[in-house]
Amino acid sequence: MNILTSTYTTKYNAAPFSQIQMSDYQPAFETTIAAARAEIDAITHNPAKPTFENTIEALDFSGQTLDRLSSIFFNLNSAETCDEMQKIAQEVSPLLTAFSNDVSLNEALFLRVKAVYDQRNELSLSPEQATLLDKKYKSFARNGALLSEDKKSRLREIDTELAKLKLTFGENVLAETNNYQLHITNEADLKGLPEGAIEMARSLAESKEKEGWIFTLDFPSYLPFVTYADNRELRKEITIAAGKKAFQNNEFDNQEITLQIAKLRYERANLLGYETHAHFVLEERMAQNPNQVKTFLNDLLAKAKPAAEKEFAQLTAFAKELDGIDQLEKWDGPYYSEKLKQKLFNLDDELLKPYFKLENVLNGAFTIANKLFGLTFKEIDTIDKYHPDVQTFEVIDEKNELVALFYADFFPRKGKRNGAWMTSFKPQYIQNGVNERPHISNVCNFTPPTPTKPSLLTFNEVTTLFHEFGHGLHGMLANTNYPSLSGTSVYWDFVELPSQMMENWCYEPEALALFAKHYKTGEIIPQEYVEKIKESASFLEGMATLRQLSFGLLDMAFHSNNPTGITDIKAFEKTAFEGTSLYPDVAENCMSVSFSHIFQGGYSSGYYSYKWAEVLDADAFAYFQEKGIFNTEVATKFKENILSKGGTEHPMTLYKRFRGQEPKPEALLKRAGLI
Repeated sequence: MNILTSTYTTKYNAAPFSQIQMSDYQPAFETTIAAARAEIDAITHNPAKPTFENTIEALDFSGQTLDRLSSIFFNLNSAETCDEMQKIAQEVSPLLTAFSNDVSLNEALFLRVKAVYDQRNELSLSPEQATLLDKKYKSFARNGALLSEDKKSRLREIDTELAKLKLTFGENVLAETNNYQLHITNEADLKGLPEGAIEMARSLAESKEKEGWIFTLDFPSYLPFVTYADNRELRKEITIAAGKKAFQNNEFDNQEITLQIAKLRYERANLLGYETHAHFVLEERMAQNPNQVKTFLNDLLAKAKPAAEKEFAQLTAFAKELDGIDQLEKWDGPYYSEKLKQKLFNLDDELLKPYFKLENVLNGAFTIANKLFGLTFKEIDTIDKYHPDVQTFEVIDEKNELVALFYADFFPRKGKRNGAWMTSFKPQYIQNGVNERPHISNVCNFTPPTPTKPSLLTFNEVTTLFHEFGHGLHGMLANTNYPSLSGTSVYWDFVELPSQMMENWCYEPEALALFAKHYKTGEIIPQEYVEKIKESASFLEGMATLRQLSFGLLDMAFHSNNPTGITDIKAFEKTAFEGTSLYPDVAENCMSVSFSHIFQGGYSSGYYSYKWAEVLDADAFAYFQEKGIFNTEVATKFKENILSKGGTEHPMTLYKRFRGQEPKPEALLKRAGLI
């Protein structure tokens, strides 16, 4: 019996991780794709005339076993992968792409969908049903249903190729991350590094049966090194190593793959009648088109650049005065920024970390979710985990009813990609009168505990935890009828609102008092530290804004133009960064080839959405500040109009219902200290 194709008998229908064999995946995909095909055939050949129920609704609820299997497999491929799993991913991705194409290019099925769509005005649908119908019709029209047979055939080829290339892109970045280590045997080279970072590096060296200390490109190891190590040459070495991932003309080089992805996306958009990939993507976003995005990014750039240049000059003067450095380089940025921050605010991560024990911060996020949305998180050990590091929680509401399952996976390891993300193992939807509750996961790479200390987070890690937890709440509080409109299934430039919104509580004294307690003494974080955190929140914000804008502009450069003329990725990237670069270029480095957000993840033509959502979150949080950061009336409006509604209506409609008005950028500019 293959556990992945059977009905789970687990508590809460949770994923049965411990019962899955690696050999189960391939046959399970083949079986569930065949079952999903049969469901599609039943809808397509239904003799009854097409209705909303027998066509649109039936389509949305089809393929559930396949979706569940895909979420388990691909989530583990990101968080707990191995060579065998990556090989299976390469084999099943083309099967999934082919199935997806068979659905979107199925003419008979499209004609049924179109028949319902054409009579939409006579159907008296709810706003959610109207959204679903619109989305289903567009998913066909935007994915080739109206194409001639030869163009449909080419579309299939492109999609299969893209699915494989994106996987390989990610595998190469992970391999390059794992292949580098900075092995230090001379204790003098550790000067400046915090004790926790040294201890972590020693533990890593011991685990590899080596003398001394090992630093890697995993963020909890890399970041303290470039921020604190006094040895400038070693900072340079590890910074260049991080910047040349997949840009070394070796077997893991991504240059050709990056170009192929960009060119295939462009060809695909052209096939579908769009000018570029960005025109195709942005049609279904709040921003609507590439011109709007570029105007938005360039307006912010005009406001941020003078501040950024002033900050860079201040940082340069500071490095010159402190160490006689004439030219600030990329490996100097984090180091001198931290020193300047200490000088100006007498505040550094090492001072703050004892107050941010991981368990306390997580409980703080839970307490805040309880105060705002009435949720209680109860750790349980009665459901399966895919790794011993994972923690599992029941999420309960005021009526003591299950809202969600929550998985938390916080530490780096070999089979886990870098970064932080939220995902789900099971979506929320209502079917046959049953409200199926979601299984949500937060995956991060935080500073792990050491033999003498618990996991103590940097303030940046604290805001990351709250950010991903905000995405998590969007998934957990979902309350919609249809799986494809549930939780984070919203316009991409709206999806960052709940996550960035939650970060705001990390700066509020009233919220910090709930969880920022010294791990040894239990003493609440001193008020002067809290004030300094708030004061320093906009420290070098101009430079940080410029950096974010540079990524958004690079994304647009690749995707809102014809990429077929690009022959040299490094030269192309340099041109795209021209208006935003402060540091001298590093010849050995190229960001595009490890820019996983846009070449592996779902952010192509969408990187601007981080900044776009900051406008929304600053405006939304201003409402909380006006009424009180734990005001239940505002929190309930946010929960009912934003968090629970998923993609059931246009985001601006939902936002205005919560806020009473469209968002204004002033709150963001004020918060960032740019006005």
